[in-house]
Amino acid sequence: MQTVDHPVFSRVWSWAMRHEPAKVVRARGDLLAGLHGRVLEVGAGTGSNFAHYPESVEEVVAVEPDRALRDEAERAATAHEAVHPGTRIRVVDGTFEELPADAAGPFDAVVCALVLCSVADVPGSLAAARRALRPGGELRYYEHVATDGWLGGVQRAVDATFWPRAFGGCHTHRDTVAAIDAAGFERVEHRDVRAAPSWAPVPISPMALGIARRPD
Repeated sequence: MQTVDHPVFSRVWSWAMRHEPAKVVRARGDLLAGLHGRVLEVGAGTGSNFAHYPESVEEVVAVEPDRALRDEAERAATAHEAVHPGTRIRVVDGTFEELPADAAGPFDAVVCALVLCSVADVPGSLAAARRALRPGGELRYYEHVATDGWLGGVQRAVDATFWPRAFGGCHTHRDTVAAIDAAGFERVEHRDVRAAPSWAPVPISPMALGIARRPD
């Protein structure tokens, strides 16, 4: 498995995860509420989601390709297990498109938070998520998404210039929700959220939070 190494971005991301706005922290809690059983989290980053997993989750396999972020996630997993010994968290190397053998399913849920914007192959990643899920299992997503109007123009402009190179491959103008539908998932819950006021020219502000199910 090829390890991803973005040393500058990983430092920026680590700082950002330690200073997340309250609304983002609440969204993480909403994302993971009600989960149970075995969970696959792809693009775990520094382990920001770990503290939000309910005690009904028995095991989390957390995939993270960036070496520096994975080290932080492993420390977060150890800290979480010390407080919640009923939930085992295993942090492994891998990518969404090419899940490692450690991430063999079936899982009750696949969690992707702020990751589909940066994968090289969105359809391939979602196909991997579907294969990893048991029939009826859930895809939980919290993602940057494309919008229209003037802010959509800003997204397209930054994606075509500096943004992906500066932020670990992130693309702000991806129609991720349509991709989830096209991958054969059935949306159960969905809401559009904003990470910044609607008037602010922040390309990563439009976001989507929801649950989609793999059909039985």
